[in-house]
Amino acid sequence: MAYDEELAERVREFVFSRGDLAEKKMFGGLAFLIGGNMAVAASRKGGLLVRVDPADSEALIDGEAVVPMVMGGRERHGWLYVAPELVEDDTALQQWVARGVDFAAALPRKR
Repeated sequence: MAYDEELAERVREFVFSRGDLAEKKMFGGLAFLIGGNMAVAASRKGGLLVRVDPADSEALIDGEAVVPMVMGGRERHGWLYVAPELVEDDTALQQWVARGVDFAAALPRKR
């Protein structure tokens, strides 16, 4: 299954003005990178992958619609999967995108 192109376009609307934005196909989805660091991605499962401060992860996880990202059978701290129903609304999507963008922008820039 390919990533949700409509969701990717909606994410793009919130980040398009950033000069340090890049898009890259990763994890079967479309990732949005800020300064070379992944911020968010339109997931191949639908929904959104969001990079957050690992110290904030537990407070954001609800165990149902927001869960830790698992890759290769291992939970990735600071990476969350947000179910499609939580990003149907533009305001909610913008909040999740902002979390990812803010965290990625605070990381050292990759070359």
